[in-house]
Amino acid sequence: MTIEQTTYGELEAIAARYPEKRSGLLPMLHLVQSAEGRITPEGIEVCAEILGISAAEVSGVATFYTMYKRRPVGDYHVGVCTNTLCAVMGGDEIFARLKDHLDVGNDETTDDGKITLEHVECNAACDYAPVMMVNWEFMDNMTPQKATDLVDDLRAGTEVTSTRGPRLCTWREAERVLAGFPDGRADEGPSAGPASLVGLGIARDRGWSAPESEESERQLTGGDDAPAVPSEPAEKEQAAAEAGDQGDTVDEAATVEEQSPTDETAAEKKEAD
Repeated sequence: MTIEQTTYGELEAIAARYPEKRSGLLPMLHLVQSAEGRITPEGIEVCAEILGISAAEVSGVATFYTMYKRRPVGDYHVGVCTNTLCAVMGGDEIFARLKDHLDVGNDETTDDGKITLEHVECNAACDYAPVMMVNWEFMDNMTPQKATDLVDDLRAGTEVTSTRGPRLCTWREAERVLAGFPDGRADEGPSAGPASLVGLGIARDRGWSAPESEESERQLTGGDDAPAVPSEPAEKEQAAAEAGDQGDTVDEAATVEEQSPTDETAAEKKEAD
């Protein structure tokens, strides 16, 4: 198997986006998955060739991150969060039900090539636990029955929309988006739900606003290149601290002198005796 010329050109285009070509490795690997369905040895070799690094270096990255797959993935990668909160809210039960319903184990694909099931780490969506993801799109407040209905719809070809996002695409299409080739669905569907916006609503009702930080002031006045200018209170505090240190040094010296007579004083005392 060889990488198609079109894909090779797109891999080169990704590398060219970055001042240091090797910075493009992560999206390049996503593009390999989009084209090949997984990370293939040929894909590793091509990435290494384009970036001017060794195949071992590429392979080290590809095997470090769990989003890169060495085995073929189905049309829909279904991830069930089994971290603490999702687990106690039903994530473990959902995962067990799906394994039985699909007749697959963790990180395995159904015989029809439609669904790959995997238990995944926290998706930072605890306000909607238990959460599943399909091709990295959120499916919130799931139950075992909702989960089995979802995978049945996906296998049947029924159009499914994520809870906070667009219509679901295939895994290969999603990988192409992660490689940096938009599919035009970025603004499709809501990006946040009521549970995520509760704090914002309370702040608006009570007239709260975040204090401007020193960093935001720098960005407003001169950008990231502007030197940090300490505020007047900070300058006073620093000056007071420095003065305090000097005062402590003077006090310590006086104490030592008081406790330890000089050689001259000692000599005078001996002569008097």
